[in-house]
Formats: sequence, C-alpha cells, structure tokens
Amino acid sequence: MAQYFFRISDGDYAGASDHATEFESREVAWAEMTKVCGNFLGSISRNLKQNSEWHMELLDEGGKPVFRIRLVAESVD
Repeated sequence: MAQYFFRISDGDYAGASDHATEFESREVAWAEMTKVCGNFLGSISRNLKQNSEWHMELLDEGGKPVFRIRLVAESVD
C-alpha cells in the first residue's frame, strides 16, 4: 500500500502531517481526502477572509502533490 501525507495551506500558514496514512489505491485516497475536506469546510468557510485561499493537498511518499482541493474567496468589483 502506498503512503500519503495531508498538507493544509491557509494564507501564510502551511503544514503537513508528520505521520503517513496508507491507502490501497488512488481512488481510496481521493475518497478519504474528500471526506476529510468535507468535515472541515463549514469551519473553514466561516473563517475565510476576502481574497484568500485555503487548500488541502494529499502528498505522495516523496512529498509531491497527488491531489489538491482549493477554496478561493474573491472580491469581484
């Protein structure tokens, strides 16, 4: 099974998990990532500032992004 790491970025903050999570396939990894992200979205969207971006990535064992989910808040003039 492949090992993956979650990384979250919010403005100037970015942090990756120290502990790997094993998934048996990319599809299972994607399903878990969307589940985890869905659990966070309510609190993230309530605290999101204008013209900012939040994103979650799933990194492979080498630290390379495999998947990314982004939430972007933009002011449209």
